[in-house]
Amino acid sequence: MSALPVDLAPAAARPWRIEPSGDRLLIIEFDVGSAANALSAANRQACAAAVRIVAAALPGVTDVVPALTTVGIHYRPSTVGAAAGTAPFLTLGATLSRLLAEPLDTSAATTRVVDIPVCYGGDHGPDLEDVAASCGLSPEAVIALHSAAPVDVLMLGFAPGHPYVGKFDARLAPPRRSTPRTAVPAGSIGLANCQSVIYPMVLPGGWNLIGRTPLVLFDPHRNAPCLLNAGDQVRFVPVSAAQFDDIAASQGAASPAQGAIR
Repeated sequence: MSALPVDLAPAAARPWRIEPSGDRLLIIEFDVGSAANALSAANRQACAAAVRIVAAALPGVTDVVPALTTVGIHYRPSTVGAAAGTAPFLTLGATLSRLLAEPLDTSAATTRVVDIPVCYGGDHGPDLEDVAASCGLSPEAVIALHSAAPVDVLMLGFAPGHPYVGKFDARLAPPRRSTPRTAVPAGSIGLANCQSVIYPMVLPGGWNLIGRTPLVLFDPHRNAPCLLNAGDQVRFVPVSAAQFDDIAASQGAASPAQGAIR
């Protein structure tokens, strides 16, 4: 991947740089410093940048994809509007540089707080006891820390509608499982290294399973297929097994008996 020419490179004080990735994608990468909250700060910058770029409705841009500390800008070279003799990625890169010249409002990136009901432990969270022991906590303390406050949806990745969520209290830092599972039930809540994921469908995975939500994370037939988006916040709300079943039944979600853990 080659860096953009120096005339499009951001000033040193700006926390981002733009690089091409192939002939139809530009990557805006935000600086991750050494401060304790640097990753979260860079993530919020990326989410805020995505909000601004989507609102600008730039000619030729077909998709804007925020990730952990980057934003991918997909575009059609033929419709960017480049001047004769100028590469489309240079034209779009210059437009993006101007668009991001003003400081980003990171508060605008968080648009929603979504409550996620979770049945912790038991068949829904078979690794809860092991996680608690690894962290030197009781299972009740793990649940309390995991559901204590809203946390950021850092990005979607790995599979459609698959959110990475964090960061949690530093005490919730178990490593991933040494042996991944071949099939994790949809709705399972994984925990590792102060972050969580929510499996939107039956998938292989190596995260520690501490609970499960009855909500459907991804449905291609909905107007908005993904329940969560980068820049949202989630609040995990403990529920009983009976409440889990009631919520699942109310929205036609998969039965908790399906998708058994292997």
